Amino acid sequence: MLSLNHYLALSALLFCIGIFGVLTRRNAIGILMSIELLFNAVNINFVAFAKFINPQAIVGQIFVIFVITIAAAEAAVGLAIIILIYRQHKGVEVDRVNIMKW
Repeated sequence: MLSLNHYLALSALLFCIGIFGVLTRRNAIGILMSIELLFNAVNINFVAFAKFINPQAIVGQIFVIFVITIAAAEAAVGLAIIILIYRQHKGVEVDRVNIMKW
């Protein structure tokens, strides 16, 4: 039987991989994928705590649905911005793009 510690360890591992990806990637699509890993780590925490604290309540699953919805909106807006940047600069390297500066 898996305990809460197993789920928390998996979530911490996913979160660390996501943070490492956000901090080391130069490609904007890779950064977005790493942010999705961060969201999935948080979702695992929500479901695990909901299961072990109060198995009859679905509060954790409701939070997960909200996080998935926000992640989908973030991915759609992020990919739209990346496509526009690619059309102008012929690349999506984050280091080269400085169009947000004044």
